[in-house]
Amino acid sequence: MPDFATSKQSPLKDSVDQQKHSSIKMLDVLFGGFSDKGVKVQNQDAFAAQQPYGSARELKGSIVCIADGVSCSENAQQASHTSVTTFISDYFSTPDSWSVKDSVARVLSSLNSWLFHYGQQASCRQNQLVTTFSGIIFKSNTAYFCHAGDSRIYLFRQGKLELLTKDHCYFPSDNNSVLTRALGMDSHLEVDFFQRELQLGDRFLLTTDGVHDSLNQTQLSKHLSEQQLSLEKIATAICLEAEEAGSKDNLSCVIAEINSLPNIDIDEVHQQLTALKIPPVMKAGVTIDNYFIEKVIHSGSRSHVYLARDKNTDQKVVIKAPSDNFAEDLIYLEGFVREQWVGSRINHKSIMKIQPRANKDNQKKSPFLYHVCEYIEGITLRQWMYDNPQPSFNLVREMTAKIIAALRVFQRQSMVHRDLKPENIMIDNDGNIKLIDFGTVQVSGLAEINSPLIEDTLAGAVGYIAPEYLLGQQGVHRSDIFSLGVIVYEMLTGELPFKTPLIQYQQVTNYDQWKYRFAKRIRKDIPVWLDLALQKATQPNISSRYTALSEFLKDLTTPNMSMVNKIESAPLIERNPVGFWKMLSAVLVCLLFIQTYLFTR
Repeated sequence: MPDFATSKQSPLKDSVDQQKHSSIKMLDVLFGGFSDKGVKVQNQDAFAAQQPYGSARELKGSIVCIADGVSCSENAQQASHTSVTTFISDYFSTPDSWSVKDSVARVLSSLNSWLFHYGQQASCRQNQLVTTFSGIIFKSNTAYFCHAGDSRIYLFRQGKLELLTKDHCYFPSDNNSVLTRALGMDSHLEVDFFQRELQLGDRFLLTTDGVHDSLNQTQLSKHLSEQQLSLEKIATAICLEAEEAGSKDNLSCVIAEINSLPNIDIDEVHQQLTALKIPPVMKAGVTIDNYFIEKVIHSGSRSHVYLARDKNTDQKVVIKAPSDNFAEDLIYLEGFVREQWVGSRINHKSIMKIQPRANKDNQKKSPFLYHVCEYIEGITLRQWMYDNPQPSFNLVREMTAKIIAALRVFQRQSMVHRDLKPENIMIDNDGNIKLIDFGTVQVSGLAEINSPLIEDTLAGAVGYIAPEYLLGQQGVHRSDIFSLGVIVYEMLTGELPFKTPLIQYQQVTNYDQWKYRFAKRIRKDIPVWLDLALQKATQPNISSRYTALSEFLKDLTTPNMSMVNKIESAPLIERNPVGFWKMLSAVLVCLLFIQTYLFTR
């Protein structure tokens, strides 16, 4: 009788139930597996699979994984079972904004640390918690793989079987292998992580060595090409054939088949994004749903912002509605919806909160598209700059530290603001910073979801936008560091570090078009070391920029002598290129004058 691990029974049952209700427009993965102790006394293998319902499947995907506890350990079964169940539960607990890679890395690192720690508490090596691990996350139209050890993942596509993973082991003798990588083996875990685009009908086979050491790829392909049997029966047949072939180990395999892929066309996206109406331009004294408009804060070509009062709670709120000019602009509307998604998921004092809408009469859903934003009583950083044209260095440092604290919130959520500028930084009456405007925020987790919309407009304002955007590259957190560096420069000098009129979106071809203008040229009391910090923060080439916000803040506070020494020892052409060329021009003029004088004598 097969020995099934309890860790995999429930998820597989859930996946079967979901197959009955799955939508052809959603990613749908079928699972089937089998595990048996074989000739051994105990089954030290485990596998698990889970496919959630609704938005969780779209935002996080579906998972299948397999583990093989190292047989020399008495806790091998605990290690394998703990790994598959903990990995799945912890992965689905990570923020929706995280990318698959970030989520997997953090979950496996934590899981490995736990296994290693408790393994080290064991009285002898034979009681350590060590296991191989191989897993697949299916999200949108992509499969993401993570692997450590000698369990395997195969892809069966269009009649051909391909081994996707590499065994992490060596063979000191013909009949003996030693693992070089596994969960719980060492305090540091190195995991193979890669991805593949999915195709309809793909079958992925995950096996432990008790199976693939006994069957070759031809034998496995024969089973996987079977279309009449269920996946569970195919997995059972594979394991039984491995046992008949003389396998001396536990026997486990699980199959995942791509039953349908998300295929949202542009018409469906249009229908979703235009389902709510854009409110008409409003005036003070009118009411929309449950909100009484008290004042028009801003009315522009892109959006309208109003000060309003919630009639249920009598609290002040800010209503932000899109402009009717963008009623058919799906990229703009998608950004407006994303702004709601971001603002409602981050709960931090330095980030403007977007609140759930109060339905009219607490029953009906509103037919209108707008945001209900936290009311911030204060001024923008732009106004602060007008009010403080020559701020002290300490005041600028304090302000910068607060902005950095807010940006770190985005970084922890795997988000890049992409439109950092003085108008999008609010300072409340207590001096606290709040970042606003999330319409262009780049969210790693959302970027992995397939969409027919292609963003063809640049995010960011002229003068503050990071050069990599203009060169067609993706933004990372160092892109926000560039924008912050420009803002700090402007706070200190009242000007921008680059001649922005020369930087036109359609004319940018390389980094040479950004020529840093030293702040000391504008404000004489700025020390060289502070100027160098601003220069590094605003380096056009991202590889030369600060890698962390903390490094920038430190160099704004304490002289970075390595940078100072480097600039002082550099040739004149590097320290002062303008001065160098002026001097060279003067020398050439003198030589020309001397030459002319000699020839005319």
